[in-house]
Amino acid sequence: MTTPHKFLLMFEAIALFVAVIGVILFIANQFSGRKGDRVVALAFLLPTLLLISVGLVYPGVKTIYQSLFNAAGDAFIGLDNYKTIFSDSDQITVLRNTVLWVVITPFVASGVGLLYAILVDKARIEALAKALIFLPMAISFVGAGIIWKFVYAFRPDQPGIRQIGLLNQIVVGLGGSPKQFLIDSPLNTIFLVIVMIWIQAGFAMTVLSAAIKAIPEDIVEAARLDGVGAWGMFRFVTVPTIRPALIVVLTTIGIGTLKVFDIVRTMTGGQFNTSVVANEFYSQSFRSSNQGLGAALATLLFVLVVPIVFYNVRQLRQGE
Repeated sequence: MTTPHKFLLMFEAIALFVAVIGVILFIANQFSGRKGDRVVALAFLLPTLLLISVGLVYPGVKTIYQSLFNAAGDAFIGLDNYKTIFSDSDQITVLRNTVLWVVITPFVASGVGLLYAILVDKARIEALAKALIFLPMAISFVGAGIIWKFVYAFRPDQPGIRQIGLLNQIVVGLGGSPKQFLIDSPLNTIFLVIVMIWIQAGFAMTVLSAAIKAIPEDIVEAARLDGVGAWGMFRFVTVPTIRPALIVVLTTIGIGTLKVFDIVRTMTGGQFNTSVVANEFYSQSFRSSNQGLGAALATLLFVLVVPIVFYNVRQLRQGE
């Protein structure tokens, strides 16, 4: 496709969008009063519902349907793909890795973010300290994976060969032997999880720091007058007060962790028993041409994410 053709398609899409909005506004102007409000609301909702149906509902239903067929998609096999996910040794390893990611990442990242937010709260260099831990959030997962792949880089322990990986250089400097951090399972999964924690800790710190600053001063002063110490202040004042924000942070990071793909794909490609559900879905669908198993993995991922999303929304409503 040539560049002029691409520009033409872009302008056609913009023109179509403007035309749709124009039609909606024209229809809305033809009515007034309560009936007009309903027509306006319906006029704006219909395109949204149409796009959601075409871009989300239909693909979701089709994916579930495809998960009931074989690799080629030409024979109905029922729930066999789901049985494979929970019985095949390779797929069980994928599930184990996913559980490790989901159990470790949200809690450690939130814990680091909360501790950091408390330590730098009202400090002189608070803005600079927060900027430093938030910086990884500005890096894409692929970029972060490349950075940490260099951190974990390994070279044989031979005379005249210098380690280019930061971590192995530290190990050698302390008198140890260089390690292949991304090969040995299951520790290699933990080293990948550290990358996600490094990225998400800044997000946790930002949200939780705002929640801490929103704690009413009279509550803090009352606790101090009652002789509550630093630990008691944290346990009985800070954590209960910021609980809604803490739940939002945990669930948001949990959802992102369930869908993690870029870090695994960039650093190991899913090899050495490091694959997770999202990466395995890609590998089965596009590399192994197993459309049925790939669709089943995508459906499983959807089933795992939806309850967390609903819980998150419920907590936000309760917070309001």
